[in-house]
Amino acid sequence: MSTIYSPDDFYHHCSIDVRFRDLDPLNHVNNAVFNTYFEEARIRFIQTVPELNHSMGEGFSFVLAHLDLKYVKPVLYRESIRIGSSLKKIGNSSIIGIQAIFSAEDELKAISETTGVWYNTTTKRPSRLPDINNPEQYLLR
Repeated sequence: MSTIYSPDDFYHHCSIDVRFRDLDPLNHVNNAVFNTYFEEARIRFIQTVPELNHSMGEGFSFVLAHLDLKYVKPVLYRESIRIGSSLKKIGNSSIIGIQAIFSAEDELKAISETTGVWYNTTTKRPSRLPDINNPEQYLLR
């Protein structure tokens, strides 16, 4: 995860406002809040994949199995941030996602790599991912 990314590397982007309550005593965004930003962006990204979004309406969801987060530079109050999201790998019942937080000036702030397991909320068991049309479009460029 030592690669330096640019916004153009990612399929999906969303902006998130930094709130005063997100700050630590040094006026930086608290480290735990970075994960909340990444989580919100992951949800928005998944909703853009029709097959996953449809399947979520039928009782399926991702369970986060692994998170690797690298803090690159602090995010400050009132800073505009944008989060890029893509997939690195699509398996049978899991995906590896890659995300990055950028400033308004496209300065890299943090990188996250996650493994999500597709989960049946009724049976409480992992499940096979739905077939995704043209999955390459969602991969990191």
